Order: sequence, then structure tokens, then C-alpha cells
Amino acid sequence: MKSIESSGKTVKDAINQGAKELGCDPSDVEIEVLEMGSPGLFGMFGRLARVKLTLKEAEDDFDIDMPPMTLDQPATKGGRNRRREEKPKAKSAPAAQESAQAEAPAAEKSRKSKPRQRREKADEPVAVVPAEPMEPEAPFVETAYENLTDDAKHALDFLSGMVERMGVEAQFKACETPEQLRVQIFGENMSVLIGRRGETLDALQYLTSLTVNRGREEYLRVSLDTENYRAKREEALRKLAARMANRCKKTGKRVALEPMNPYERRILHSALQGDPTVTTHSEGEEPYRRVIITLK
Repeated sequence: MKSIESSGKTVKDAINQGAKELGCDPSDVEIEVLEMGSPGLFGMFGRLARVKLTLKEAEDDFDIDMPPMTLDQPATKGGRNRRREEKPKAKSAPAAQESAQAEAPAAEKSRKSKPRQRREKADEPVAVVPAEPMEPEAPFVETAYENLTDDAKHALDFLSGMVERMGVEAQFKACETPEQLRVQIFGENMSVLIGRRGETLDALQYLTSLTVNRGREEYLRVSLDTENYRAKREEALRKLAARMANRCKKTGKRVALEPMNPYERRILHSALQGDPTVTTHSEGEEPYRRVIITLK
């Protein structure tokens, strides 16, 4: 069996690259993950994922019984003899007419019933469940800087220093409650702070949360947002969940989504929680943990 090792930014990229080199489909190979890899921090100090791909042995789906071939009786001659022997004798004219009249209604009934069965199967309705509407978040009411707690001020100072080191000019507004600190970031070139699918924004949020909760007895949840990215991303994920659920219902097969962070996976689970046909669960290890949609 032919085996190769392949690498990529993610395990999926490594599998696709290896399958391309072997000239086959990913489903035709056995996969062994050698190293999961790591994206690093802000795209730096990352490691590539490595996998080993082995071609599966081809399996025949059917067997063919070949007639024995000998020097005494060639296959072609034997084949002609068998066809000649198996050929039924000609019926008399009255018997043939009666047989044709008896077989005609049955053949006509068979021809009519088959298309009807196919149409009934094709017309089976598939329940399409739209994405559940998003629960409205509490309105963002800015808290004046002088009214913020020392922990919230420390978080804004830390965040301002991080953004400044990234070469981005930005302003900040904070909304503080006893359980949560929400920060809105304003400025130009906010795409740098958002990053690919919000990865940079999530990293800034994680580091700020670590800074705020260091030494605290009660956990304070930190949420960062800019240009209303969080709400747009949540809406897109709920629509994705509805599309993938409908695909699962039509094909009858489970659907695996791409790896996501815990916050985005919770959105997908919540969007399909009330669907009576499908269920969801997560598989894999961080940061490659993903949501799986299956029929109930």
C-alpha cells in the first residue's frame, strides 16, 4: 500500500494536499494524524499539522463467474450451444396469441406502476427549518471612564497598549455591569483588529480577560467588538446551521462543520436546539474541535 506524509496549516489542509499528491479522493485513504499543529499567537510561532495517508486496498463490488475454458470445448462454441439449447420452442399460433393477451395487461400494469413509485419518492417533502431568530442582546450603554471600576480601567489601559503596539489608532467605549465588561472599539482599519474570521479579536479578548481576572475572586466576563462584527458573525453562523441541517435531512448523512472556537460552537448548538429532526454535538480537540450535525 502506498503511503505519504503531508503537512498544512490545518489537519484538513494536510489531508487535502496529500490526497492531491496521491491523485485520489480523501475518502480513499486511511489517515493517521502525526501532529495536530498550532496556529500560534497572532499568526506567529505556529506549527504545521502533519498527517500520514495510506491508500486503501481496492475492493471489488461484484464477482463474475467465467465459464470454464478447455482445449476440448472452446468457450465460444460452448456458448453457442448453450444458447441454442436454452432457446424455447416456438409456440403454436393460438397458444402464442393467448399467451400474449395474458401477458399484455401485466406488462402494462408494471410499466405504469414503476414511474408512479419514482415520482412518489422524489416528491417526498423535506422539512426545512429556518434559523431561529437571535435573542436581542442588552443595549450597550456607555459607562463614563471615571465611573468604571479599577479592574475595568486596568483592562482599557492594557487593551489600549496592545492596539497601539499593533500600529492601529483606536478609541474605546466601555459598558460595565457586575458580571460583564463590554468594550466597543472605533477607528480606521478595524479589519486588522478583527483578523481572519475574528481570530485576532478573539485573541485580544482572551488576553484582556486574563488581565482583568488576575487575582479576582469572582469571574468578570469580557467581550470586545468592533463595527458590529459579533452580531454579523452570529447571524451568519445561524444561517449556516440551518443550511447544514437541511443538507443532513436531505442526504441522511452526518455533516461536519469546520473547526470553531467555543463561543461560535455554542451559537450553532443554540440555533438547532429546537429542531425536532437533527441533533448536534462537538468532536475533536482544541483548536480543531468542530460541531457535528446528525439525524435524531
